[in-house]
Amino acid sequence: MTSNDTERFRDVLTDERRRVEHALATLREEHRGSLDDEVEEVAATSDNHLAETASATLGREIDYTLGDNAEQVISEIDAALKRIDDGTYGTCTNCGGEIPIPRLEANPWASLCIDCKRRAEGG
Repeated sequence: MTSNDTERFRDVLTDERRRVEHALATLREEHRGSLDDEVEEVAATSDNHLAETASATLGREIDYTLGDNAEQVISEIDAALKRIDDGTYGTCTNCGGEIPIPRLEANPWASLCIDCKRRAEGG
């Protein structure tokens, strides 16, 4: 991998980190109160509060899952940026083999080559 490739991936990772951080901040902004506060508000304003409460709960659970996923992606991006700084970006952290550029283009924070990733997933 050339230094131009590495710098290009640093830019891609930095941009993606900003995008994910923004999405996470927006998600948190939209749900400032607790789920209990939201449920109380729904119950007070709706005749069909059981269904509305269930809907609010499901929506919040989906948001929590999205938030957890976003935090995981940020962590993986940070690890990839550290590998760039360490000079190990593009090298599989499991077997030490090269991660092909097409894989990094599809998933710039990939830390495993495709074979190690498949083994890790049990496939």
